[in-house]
Amino acid sequence: MEKYAFSSEEQAVMERSRMPFAIYQFIDKRVCTLVLSDGFCSLFGYEDRAQAYYDMDHDMYRDTHPDDVARIANAAFAFATQGGTYEAIYRTKDKDGSGYKIVHAMGEHVYTGTGVRLAHVWYTDEGSYVENAVTHKSKLNQQLNHALHEESILQASYYDYLTGLPSMTYFFELAEAGIQAIRRAGGRPAILYTDFCGMKFFNRKHGFAEGDALLKAFSKELASQFSNENCSRFGRDNFAVFCEASELDMRLSGLLDRCRLINHGKNLPVRVGVYLGEDDAVTMSTACDRAKYACDATRNVYASRVTYYDQGMQKDAESHQYIIDNLDRALEQEWVKVYYQPIVRAASGKVCDEEALARWIDPQRGFLSPAEFIPILEESKLIYKLDLYVVDHVLQKMRDQQALGLHLDSQSVNLSRADFEACDIVEEIRERVDRAGIARNMLNIEITESAIASDFHFMRKQIERFRSLGFNVWMDDFGSGYSSLDVLNSLHFDLIKFDMHFLRRFDEGDKGKIILTELIKMALGLGIDTICEGVEREDQAKFLMEVGCSKLQGFYYCKPISLEQIVERNRQGIQIGYENPAESGYYGTLGSVNLYDLSAVARDDVSGLDNYFNTLPTAILELQDDRACYVRYNKSYEEFVQRAFGQGAVINGIDYGDTQAQYGSEFVKALLRCAHDGNRVLVDERISATSKVHSLLRRLAVNPVTGTVAIAVAVLAVTEDDPALGTTYAHIANALAADYFSLYYVDMEDDDFIEYASDASRQSLAAVRRGRDFFGTAVREAQWHIYEADRVSFAHAFSKRRVAKALNTQGTFTLTYRLIMDGKPKYVNLKAISMGPDDSHIVIGVSNVDGQMRHQEALERLQRERASFARINALSDDFICIYTVDPVTERYTECSSTLEYDKLGLLKEGERFFEESRQNGLTAIFEEDLPLFCERFTLENVLRDIERDGMYVLRYRLLINSMPTPVCLKAAIIEEQGERRIIMGVILEEHRLFSR
Repeated sequence: MEKYAFSSEEQAVMERSRMPFAIYQFIDKRVCTLVLSDGFCSLFGYEDRAQAYYDMDHDMYRDTHPDDVARIANAAFAFATQGGTYEAIYRTKDKDGSGYKIVHAMGEHVYTGTGVRLAHVWYTDEGSYVENAVTHKSKLNQQLNHALHEESILQASYYDYLTGLPSMTYFFELAEAGIQAIRRAGGRPAILYTDFCGMKFFNRKHGFAEGDALLKAFSKELASQFSNENCSRFGRDNFAVFCEASELDMRLSGLLDRCRLINHGKNLPVRVGVYLGEDDAVTMSTACDRAKYACDATRNVYASRVTYYDQGMQKDAESHQYIIDNLDRALEQEWVKVYYQPIVRAASGKVCDEEALARWIDPQRGFLSPAEFIPILEESKLIYKLDLYVVDHVLQKMRDQQALGLHLDSQSVNLSRADFEACDIVEEIRERVDRAGIARNMLNIEITESAIASDFHFMRKQIERFRSLGFNVWMDDFGSGYSSLDVLNSLHFDLIKFDMHFLRRFDEGDKGKIILTELIKMALGLGIDTICEGVEREDQAKFLMEVGCSKLQGFYYCKPISLEQIVERNRQGIQIGYENPAESGYYGTLGSVNLYDLSAVARDDVSGLDNYFNTLPTAILELQDDRACYVRYNKSYEEFVQRAFGQGAVINGIDYGDTQAQYGSEFVKALLRCAHDGNRVLVDERISATSKVHSLLRRLAVNPVTGTVAIAVAVLAVTEDDPALGTTYAHIANALAADYFSLYYVDMEDDDFIEYASDASRQSLAAVRRGRDFFGTAVREAQWHIYEADRVSFAHAFSKRRVAKALNTQGTFTLTYRLIMDGKPKYVNLKAISMGPDDSHIVIGVSNVDGQMRHQEALERLQRERASFARINALSDDFICIYTVDPVTERYTECSSTLEYDKLGLLKEGERFFEESRQNGLTAIFEEDLPLFCERFTLENVLRDIERDGMYVLRYRLLINSMPTPVCLKAAIIEEQGERRIIMGVILEEHRLFSR
């Protein structure tokens, strides 16, 4: 890991601060000093800052009292490696060397914008250390001196300096005597241990001063319920209480109710553990430990709760400690084994990925499930050791697999939120993968939703770091209870893994299946791959294949096994074969087609959940040599074949030489034509003397290895001959020459319609539906899909009367408006024409013309803006460049520039003005001014200053002709023809003193 560097301006500002503080970075198990303030140098007696930096990096504890060095060094190491907060009280030499003074240090970790973790530590002078502290006037100083003299503040102070409650040592004395008195009076003693939920994040959000205020307010509530001498602050946010057990529940209820109101509403849930002191032989220390066991039993629950101790808690606590104490040994001696569970491609039935899973096989305790040790390691911030151990084994497994001549598939590893706190896990993994010589895209990073939700902004940066380095990032356990669809809108994942609870409820009805189907459909629409875990039965696997889940994982295919077992199963020929990486894209396309994505329903009397899966018959065939074979089909297609060709009919392949196979020769010709040219084909084929089947064919993909072509087939309808209907579905293909993304076949007499939708870029079948009241439906749906500014004009123009009139007089009807597509308004053109001799039926197509319209708009806008800026530029000869920026979309255009400015090589138009300007600044702006420019030059700052001052102004230096040249950027809002634009000009300031 490289040493982090602040900009020279940031470094200077922090070093000039009179507050005693330092900033450190933990690199290669050593503390590196980044910043020492003037206040720090003054507190520790440094006149030479360079000497201070040298001492902090080479002899940090040079002036620390010998009795305190080990204690604070251990605390600092734990802070650096395990995270959390840092707090230490110790003695350091006075400036003149005559004695010692007491220093109170507090620290926390922060993360830079690039994810680098830094430690900020603040120091406070608590006064001189005096051996005989009783003579000192300050009570606090007395307590600190006593504490340090005994090497622990808790051993020598009778009362906690923050809350005024008895210290732990004094509390033990008070409690021993108090419990004996309770027993003598015939009562039953109780020991309480409390802990706040999320104190670390509270301090990070509100600051330590606010955290101290919360602790003091809570201590007052404790004292009011149980009396001051019955309570103690054990450290940080932990408190203990002893009392008589009668009315305990009522007192605790009152305490928790009051805690919701303390500290002006800035508070946290409180966990309380209770041990009822029934055994006289139990010491006070042990009683407190047992109360703590009860408190910790709900440590993963973010809610106020009271828990009573039982014997099982102590056993859990011992197991908890065993895991922590033996982790390093378990990894070193390989008690932890790495197993691999295959992930199977739905379309090919081959293994396309594997997930690495850790199993602890202990020589004393036997098999430990992940649920027994992973939560403990996460809580103790040691999980990073296990996860990096798994990564190392995965990389070795991939090298071994290559040596055995097996196809190499990608491997996925699971990361915990705690990994990112304990170390720079992104860099640790990158370094290991590169050192192993494995391509980065062969390692998939699985991160759970809950981990992302715990600190969304930080985790987003880490995910972006992984993906920018070439790793695939998967969201694990989607739908496990933390789901937020907004996460998918803000973050890009390569794959979503659906939690196994979906399949646990597989037999409970269609609701769960529908939810899972729609989630898979949504993921596919976002361009995200899908896995469903927990597949245990054939019917589950078949259903997931039908709805388009592209990858499957579960015991139905294989349980997690070791590499040795994989090799042996492969030798015996019972191992699931590995997918040829060259065919991955082909089978990925086939597997991602949802065979229930065609939502038309043939009958008018069906609706709702009961008929969700009663959709159009759909199948996928593979064509190779002289035969077409079915690889996937839904239940509707299977039933269609039986109805059309008899109950005993089965779905067989089609031999091209057999012209009567399946539908007949027309269908075969259409199939081959579709396979050859890749165009969609609508085909009508007679299956009896009076019946025709209308089908839509679409080429999905071509296997790059075998040349096999995959074709999707959807049966749109089966109709009886009707002489009055002078057209067939095939006429639709000839009615419109353009490639429309939506087609409507409309009966002008009764307004019935059929919608055909396609998306050529996705190479998949889209929705087809039937309906009534076409024009009314179009106007109603306009409220949801048409850009708001165009809805009224659309409703006015698109009526049955106007369309019919245009067709009669002009032979066609056209209308241009804007649809909301991908969250943005885009221009489309609607065109309607008659169906040849059949005037009662028309075809309406909708095509995307956004590019043409935007280009035309841009030319018109540029002409208007250049006219405006010509007037502005005439007022000053100092402008070297003028931009116009849309304050909503950030689309920008350069309207004027000098030759010197053009030499900077900056873009003249684009979509993200402020982001691209900051990026361009890396080469165009003088290095010392770049941090200021990047911080201040944002859309939010520009609009705020304009609203407040009428103008935005920013001064910096551009590298014009390779020389730092002072310029001034000014921005204001103009409005012409109802459009608001930011006008932004850059002015030379060569004759001014440069200032910030």
